Amino acid sequence: MKKQNYKSDETNVIIYCRVSTDEQRQGTSVDVQEERLKAYCAYKGYNIINIPEFHDCKEDESAKTFEKRPVMQAILKYIRKNRGKVQKLLFLRWNRFSRDVIEAPSVVGDLLKIGVEPNAIEEELNYNSSSWPVLLGAYIGIAQSDNIARSLATIDGIRATLKSGKCSNKAPRGYKNVRESKHRCYVVINEEAAKPIRTAFNELSKGVISANYARKRYCPHIPESTFLDMLRNPFYMGKIRVPAYKDEPEELVQGQHEALISEEVFYKVQDVLDGKKKSKPKLEKAINPDLFLRRVIVCPKCGHAFTGSRSKGNGGYYTYYNCCEDAKHMRVRAEEANEAFARYVSCLKPNEAVLRLYEAVLLDVQGGAKREIRSEIYALQKQLNDKRKQIEDAEDMMITDKGHSDRYTRILERYEKDARELETRIELLETGNRGNIEPKLDYAISLINNLDKYIRDAPIEVKLKLIGSIFDGKIEFDGKSYRTNSYNKVLDLIYEQTNELRGVTAQEKGADCSTPRFSTRTRDRTGMDCSNGV
Repeated sequence: MKKQNYKSDETNVIIYCRVSTDEQRQGTSVDVQEERLKAYCAYKGYNIINIPEFHDCKEDESAKTFEKRPVMQAILKYIRKNRGKVQKLLFLRWNRFSRDVIEAPSVVGDLLKIGVEPNAIEEELNYNSSSWPVLLGAYIGIAQSDNIARSLATIDGIRATLKSGKCSNKAPRGYKNVRESKHRCYVVINEEAAKPIRTAFNELSKGVISANYARKRYCPHIPESTFLDMLRNPFYMGKIRVPAYKDEPEELVQGQHEALISEEVFYKVQDVLDGKKKSKPKLEKAINPDLFLRRVIVCPKCGHAFTGSRSKGNGGYYTYYNCCEDAKHMRVRAEEANEAFARYVSCLKPNEAVLRLYEAVLLDVQGGAKREIRSEIYALQKQLNDKRKQIEDAEDMMITDKGHSDRYTRILERYEKDARELETRIELLETGNRGNIEPKLDYAISLINNLDKYIRDAPIEVKLKLIGSIFDGKIEFDGKSYRTNSYNKVLDLIYEQTNELRGVTAQEKGADCSTPRFSTRTRDRTGMDCSNGV
C-alpha cells in the first residue's frame, strides 16, 4: 500500500468536491472547487492527504443522501479507520456536503465525536460558538429548500408537457426523439423498430396467442417485464397517460404523436392481458405446406385418412400422400394431388345474379348498422352533455360552499371519470363507423371467383380455413379425381353446377340439369362400387 503523507506537526485535511447537474458537469465547477480548496489549505498551512480509492475526492452525485455517494462513503470509512490522523474534512460550501437537513447534522455529530471537523471554507462554522447548530441548519435547510423548489418545478413542467400531449422523456420503443432546436422536440415512428411491435399488438389482440409467445415470436430482444409494460402503454394508440398527482386524478390525453396501433387493437390487447378474452384453440402441430390436404382426404378403398411422407429419389426429396391404414392402397405425389384439388374446386362457377344480390344486401345491412351506430352516438353524446353540466354545477358548488370542498372534489372526480369513459366510447364508435365495406366485399367476391388460385397460392392457414368452410366432412380421392357427399349447402346458392363436387358425371345430370342430383356413391371395404342415385 502506498504510504500516506501524514504530518504529525501539521493539520491533515481531506478536501471534497461535488457536482450534480448537467450544467455543472459541462462547466468547470468541480475544478474551481478544487482550486479554491487547495489555495485555502496552502494559505492555512494544512496538509492535504488522499484516500487510496479516490485520489482527487471528486464526485458527480446528488447530495440528497450519503448512502448513494461512493466517494463520500469512502472518505467517511477512511476517517473512521484512521482515527487521529485526519483533523478536518473541507468543502467549498455546505450544499456540496449535503442537502438533507435531517441526516447532515447526524453525520457532522459523528465526525466531531472522533475529532474530525467538517467545514465549508466559504460558509465556515465556529464550533466553539453555541450558535453553530443554528447556522448549520440554516445552510443545509436553504440547500434542501432549493432542492424541493426545483423538484416541484420539474414535476409541474413534466405534467404540463404531458397534458399538452407531448412525450416528456425518451420515446418508447418503436419511436424516436427528434430535436430540431432546444425548444423544438417531437416524437416520430421508427418504422424499422415499430414493425415487430405493431405485429405483436395485432396478433395478440386476436386472443389466439399469449403475451409471452408474442414476445418470443416477434420481439425476442425485449425483456419480458419491459414487453408487458409496453403492452399496457397507451402511448401506442396515440394517447398520453398523465399520472395522478395530489388532488388530480390520472387521465389520458390525446397525444401529438402518430399512433402505432388503433384504439380498438389496444383495448383488445388489454382484454387479453386481463383474461377477459378466451383464447381460440391452437392447431395441434405445424402442418407441412406441401401436405395441406393431409387428414382432409380419405382413401377410396378403406375410408381412412391420408397421411404424408418425404422420400429421397433421383434429384432430391419428394413428398407423397398415402393411406395411413395401408400405404399400398394409395400413394400419390403431393404436388399432383394438390394441383388436382385446385382444379377440383375450380369447377365451381359463381352465379352472377346471386353475387349482385349478395353485394346489394350487404351494402344495405351496413347502411342500417351505420344508422344504428349514429343513433347510439347521439344517445351517448346527450349523456356526455348532461355529465358536463353536472361537472359545471359541481365546480360552482366548490366555489360557493368552501366548507364542503373535499366532498365536491370527490364528486367532481367521479363525474370527470364518467365523462372520459363516455368520450372514449363515442370515439371508438365514430372510428368504427368510418369503416367501409367495399374493400372487404371486393375481396370476398374475388375469393368466390378464384378459389383455385387461393388453394394454390394462399398461406397454409388460409387454405385450411377455406377448405373447412367449403367441406363439412371428408373428401374421397382415388388418385386422379375428388368427390364428396358432405359440403356446405350454402354453395348451392352461390355457385352453379355444384354436382361437380359430388363427382356426378355429365350423363347422370343430363336428364334434368335444373334439378340438383345427389350421389350417395360409396365403396365397401373390398373396394366394390355401390351406387345409389337419388
